Amino acid sequence: MKPTSLLLACALLSATQGLAADPYPSDLPPLAAVEKALLGAPSVLAAKSLIQYEEANRSRLDAGSYEWGMRLGQQQRVTRAAPGQRFSEWEVGLERPLRLPSKAKIDGALGTHGVAQAGTAYGDAVHEASRTLLKGWFAWLRERATREQWDAQVDTLQAQAAATARRLALGDAPRLESILAEATLAQATAAREQARAKENAAATELSQRFPALALPAAVALGTPQKLTGTADYWQEQVFGHNHELALARGDSKRAQLLASRADADRTPDPTVGMRFMNERGGEEHIFGLSVLIPLTGQARAATARGALAQADAAGHREGSVLARLRAETLSLIHGVDASVETWKRSQDAADRMRQAADLAARAHQLGEAALTDVLNARRLANEAALGARIAQLDALELRYRLQLDAHQLWVFDREEDGHDHEHGGK
Repeated sequence: MKPTSLLLACALLSATQGLAADPYPSDLPPLAAVEKALLGAPSVLAAKSLIQYEEANRSRLDAGSYEWGMRLGQQQRVTRAAPGQRFSEWEVGLERPLRLPSKAKIDGALGTHGVAQAGTAYGDAVHEASRTLLKGWFAWLRERATREQWDAQVDTLQAQAAATARRLALGDAPRLESILAEATLAQATAAREQARAKENAAATELSQRFPALALPAAVALGTPQKLTGTADYWQEQVFGHNHELALARGDSKRAQLLASRADADRTPDPTVGMRFMNERGGEEHIFGLSVLIPLTGQARAATARGALAQADAAGHREGSVLARLRAETLSLIHGVDASVETWKRSQDAADRMRQAADLAARAHQLGEAALTDVLNARRLANEAALGARIAQLDALELRYRLQLDAHQLWVFDREEDGHDHEHGGK
């Protein structure tokens, strides 16, 4: 290989590796477990069954609702020319309404659109289940973080209470300080038990909704990052994969097809038939064809006007959905970066509060501060640390929610063209 070719190949390989997808986040449940949990959700299975229904409905629309009918008749003929003479006569006929080609074309389009709409609804069900799982996962992480923070606070206050008890035994601390330390420890213990109960409730709710999802013993939280890319880029990604908007557009298109079908129904379908009659006891045989053309009235015209009005309403609903989603998406995009800043400020405050609590504890050991100052500092440090953890989780959840809406995370839904996305995320 020539040196220039080798150099070019190395540069291409380096660029390809640079564009590789980011590793799967460590603070989310395992990808395989997520896929199993989502695709096994009852709402997703119900949407999958509706695809089969729409496929059957498409076959029905392609075939049409008209069927052949058989007409049978029996009669007795009496003539004046031959009094008392009776002739047994009968007739048999086949007839069937014929759907006009323009109506058959619209029905076929309705059937195909119904299957596509069901595929979109399936994707929407998977996406909504993904949102529910993500929300439940972070609700559990928040309660877990709260309980862990109270565990740390209880450990700190236990050490403080033990140290105060030793000083009391040595006569170096008043009884009031020991009582204060024990009371503060009791309050923290109660708060920890309350946090543990909430954590168990959140875990139970998540497990009941998604039984296939096992909760890990430990979760390593990532560092919140600001978005890369402009707001226009993220809006394009979200709206390019938004199932709710696609469903609204699909409903508008279906309403338009139904309006076209109602307008086509203003021209009635003819009924054609074949008849065979046996008359005068078999002396005469008659074979004939018949055509029945209904005479239209005001009902068909009113139905067409009503279908057109429904199509207009569906178009307005589509516009309403688009406006709402645009506002929600912009709020989410701006919220991601704002939440990162909130976390950074909260983390800085937590670090300073911890330093203040350590200094207060040192001052108390040197006899330069009261125990109440130490306990207050510990309480403020605990609140700040918990606030920073919650802010971190909020920032992570908002980013994952945006990536989920942009189809860059947990993509297991089937698109309208029937192909599957890659199972991954950024």
